Amino acid sequence: MAKMFALERRKIIMEKLYARQRVTIKELSEEMDVSEATLRTDLTKMEEEGLLLRTHGGAILTNELENETTFSNRERKNKNEKTAIAKQAMQLISNAQCIMLDASSTALELARILKTTTMRLTVVTSGINTALELHDHPDITVILLGGIVKKGSYSLEGNLGTNILDQINIDLMFTSANGFSLETGLMDFSVYEVELKKAMIKASNKVIALLDHSKINKNSIATFASLDQIDLIITDCDISNENRKRLEKMDIELITVISG
Repeated sequence: MAKMFALERRKIIMEKLYARQRVTIKELSEEMDVSEATLRTDLTKMEEEGLLLRTHGGAILTNELENETTFSNRERKNKNEKTAIAKQAMQLISNAQCIMLDASSTALELARILKTTTMRLTVVTSGINTALELHDHPDITVILLGGIVKKGSYSLEGNLGTNILDQINIDLMFTSANGFSLETGLMDFSVYEVELKKAMIKASNKVIALLDHSKINKNSIATFASLDQIDLIITDCDISNENRKRLEKMDIELITVISG
């Protein structure tokens, strides 16, 4: 077996954690053909990043991360901030556009606002709840991307339905993330959902990140959009002047909203 890079090992560890809730170093060593010493180093680093909690001889998911994988928990978190961000995002949408919404709770907030619009739109989404929110609107055509229904969520993952993206011109994509940093871009905790988001990003003419303050400077397991793929960030977070300048140098527009 070819030697795996650290990121590859850590992706596999997280996949096994989501499937089992707990792993042991011995099991991981046998299944991945990696030394126990290397895995101990990986688990220690991942614990420092808040991705898991070390136990004697293994690791478990942290309660916070386990809760974040459940859509209902994520939907309730920072509700006011997400609504303010979604209202600002609404100002960017024009009649007759084709837009894409991911399966995030912030994108769902935007869909709820879109229900009141009189604009004629096409909405492509990977979110089951988002599709259901808009499917009765007389002037909005909803396209739900195919894929595997994610357990404990209302999102689709995998690349089964991405061929349709080659046939559609996406004007704007609105996406959120589990984490964002200037070093790694937009990150998420599901390796499988990340693959779908990468295809969605690639198919879009403009990518708009909807990020409440809890997502900023937070790490997650896998990157789905690098900084050079992001055009605009809408957030309620007070970004430092230094980071504002870094974003400006990369031609990334920043809009800060006030929630409350």
